Amino acid sequence: MKERAMQTMERKTVYKSRTKVLLRFFEESRNNWKRKCRKAKENLKLAKNQVRAVEKSRAHWKALNKQLRRELQETRRQLEAQKTA
Repeated sequence: MKERAMQTMERKTVYKSRTKVLLRFFEESRNNWKRKCRKAKENLKLAKNQVRAVEKSRAHWKALNKQLRRELQETRRQLEAQKTA
């Protein structure tokens, strides 16, 4: 436990700049990181919504295609029946 405390103390960074300047720098750095994270999160949400919309549209068109194929088969059967009659 003492070794860990010593390692932490040894790693302590000493800055030469004034505290006020460092605070402004670190605050700006943190704000940029948060802004970048929010933007990535927003882009991810938009992408997920787009995927969901595309999947919904695909399912709609797939169902419509299936229905129209059934109607086409039925029409062909009726036409065939009329030809043989």
